[in-house]
Amino acid sequence: MPMLIEDLDQIQEIESLSFTIPWSREAFVQELTANRFAHYITVRDNSRVAAYGGMWLILNEAHITNLAVHPEYRRKGIGKILIRGMIEYGISRKIDSFTLEVRASNHIALKLYEDLGFVKAGIRKGYYSDINEDAIIMWLEV
Repeated sequence: MPMLIEDLDQIQEIESLSFTIPWSREAFVQELTANRFAHYITVRDNSRVAAYGGMWLILNEAHITNLAVHPEYRRKGIGKILIRGMIEYGISRKIDSFTLEVRASNHIALKLYEDLGFVKAGIRKGYYSDINEDAIIMWLEV
């Protein structure tokens, strides 16, 4: 389901529980209202947002900008459902390749992305400024 402005309180909660440097509410408002390349979706448990993901669709490529699963919904396959939904959404809009960055230390996410067909393609040194951690660049060709 598309992310709505009305979802932002729940999105902010997930952000603060998931990231050391969460995106601001204003960043999400900007993405939802002013960025014509941005597309955000949610996975819901009734009216509660369990997970969300966003990506920029540019020509035939999708850059997955962020995604998170509420801690209460982790280890239940929600992340896989979310990413598959994002891929299906992209394919329906003529996207044939997807990219993302993931913390080098996030072994759970790395395994999930690899299980979904993403391959490691490079490193962004010091990409995560909170602890100067490298990002692994991953790509999926569909």
